[in-house]
Amino acid sequence: MAANTAISIGNFDGVHLGHRRLLAAARSGAGPTGTVVAVTFDPHPAAVLRPGDAPAKLLTMPERLVQLREHGADEVIVLDATNAFLATSADEFIKQLHQRVPFALIVEGPGFRFGRGRRGSLESLAVLGSELGFRVEQVERVTVVLRDGSQVPASSSMARWLLALGRVEDAALVLGRRYELAGHVVRGDQRGRTIGFPTANIDHGDLLLPGDGIYAGCATLPDGSHRAAAVSVGTKPTFGRSERVCEAHLLEFDGWSEDYGWSLRLRFDAWVRGQFHFDSVPALVAQMQRDVDRTRHFSQQPEGAPA
Repeated sequence: MAANTAISIGNFDGVHLGHRRLLAAARSGAGPTGTVVAVTFDPHPAAVLRPGDAPAKLLTMPERLVQLREHGADEVIVLDATNAFLATSADEFIKQLHQRVPFALIVEGPGFRFGRGRRGSLESLAVLGSELGFRVEQVERVTVVLRDGSQVPASSSMARWLLALGRVEDAALVLGRRYELAGHVVRGDQRGRTIGFPTANIDHGDLLLPGDGIYAGCATLPDGSHRAAAVSVGTKPTFGRSERVCEAHLLEFDGWSEDYGWSLRLRFDAWVRGQFHFDSVPALVAQMQRDVDRTRHFSQQPEGAPA
């Protein structure tokens, strides 16, 4: 197994273009008949070491597993990131992992750190490789050209930064796909149905919400069907302040009911406008109609066309 097994270690949140390059390099190193193993962690180590300071997730763990396998991993090992585990020295961590999976190649990006206090480096990994009999390959970062012409590294932190600014189309360039979040529909204030725009309020859990604003998107229903969706993220400033919520008005949808708990997946395709206070409900309703029209227009455009 060691002769044709390649691994890559990381959080792999988002499984973005940089992660995909690691998996592709691991596949190349393992060969067509070899095994590629992705090693990841749950929860995020920061959630254990600095509770409350962990970054919001770009993918749930089940989604991460699916994405890793779709992009080249034959197997995924999920390590339980406990305090005891995170106290393991860098050398001991690699030795234990190599015992479990006798890999011949480990593929990582520049700046890779591991072990207690992040003391392990690519250099110390190479020393361990000469002792244990595996090679280390460094893969250069993927650089992405954003819509404004700027160049940025493909990283989870960059995707989060872009999403926090509402730049969902740029985030899609980093992720290699449009950002989505899924959750169950929960009861909201039910105000939307009284003004002609019923919405599904999503319990997004610990997934990252894009920045406050209105987005053109697409909703996937439990039966697998799709509807264009005008998605609102924010605190509903026209009606006073609330907690940040994510709610979607589905176009050409007549399934609104008092039932809750059904699942919904939302894809964020394009920024429509910021969220701000309106002086009256009629003014808000008029703007919501324009938002729906813009969403409908976007949904009818060819893939990749500007909103």
